[in-house]
Amino acid sequence: MAALATTISVLGAVALFEPVNGYQVRRELLSWQLDQWAQIKPGSIYSMLATLTRQGYVERHDISDDGRPVAVHVTTAAGRTHLAQLLDHALTETDPLSPLPFHVALMMAGLLPRDRVAGCLSRRLDNLAALDRGLRSKLDRMASGEHTPPDVVDVVRLSHDLVLTEIAWVQRRLADVEAGRFTFLGEPATWAPPPDDPGHQMTAERALYRRLLALPDSGD
Repeated sequence: MAALATTISVLGAVALFEPVNGYQVRRELLSWQLDQWAQIKPGSIYSMLATLTRQGYVERHDISDDGRPVAVHVTTAAGRTHLAQLLDHALTETDPLSPLPFHVALMMAGLLPRDRVAGCLSRRLDNLAALDRGLRSKLDRMASGEHTPPDVVDVVRLSHDLVLTEIAWVQRRLADVEAGRFTFLGEPATWAPPPDDPGHQMTAERALYRRLLALPDSGD
């Protein structure tokens, strides 16, 4: 699951900021502290960029920035399709023992249309409801005389409590998405970084990279 979280993070960062160099991807992801809570190490970011390039999901361009060689990356059509599929999967499928892909996908959900995110969250609620039913049944069997060590029973209770907590959270997030909160693909941004954020420099560099690659103006 850590590999899935890393793939979503790196491919999503390229899609968000393209054209973008590897250092910028690394700096941005580490500013989100993904190395601390998502087990994504700096070295794995560069390794994943190389892997995504070999797989055809990212395209590398070697350019000269005022005489300085720079490798910049953009997503391919296949990469954008693959990213959307990964986000669908991570937003929809449930694994109480490994929440990282879901958490990372939530941070990248703005790369999908609003209605698609709402659909994913609705399906996730269905999956969580099935988990809830299964854990309730298991606890009932344990209470009716199944010979299970009490510490194991308590761990199952913890799993059930976590599922109930997530159900309540996803219900709130889905309501917010349906009410128009947050920003999704094709919508005007409602949040801007502070003036000293390194992202402003990245925006200027992206405009330069687009000119050097003869790409059309991105409009941002």
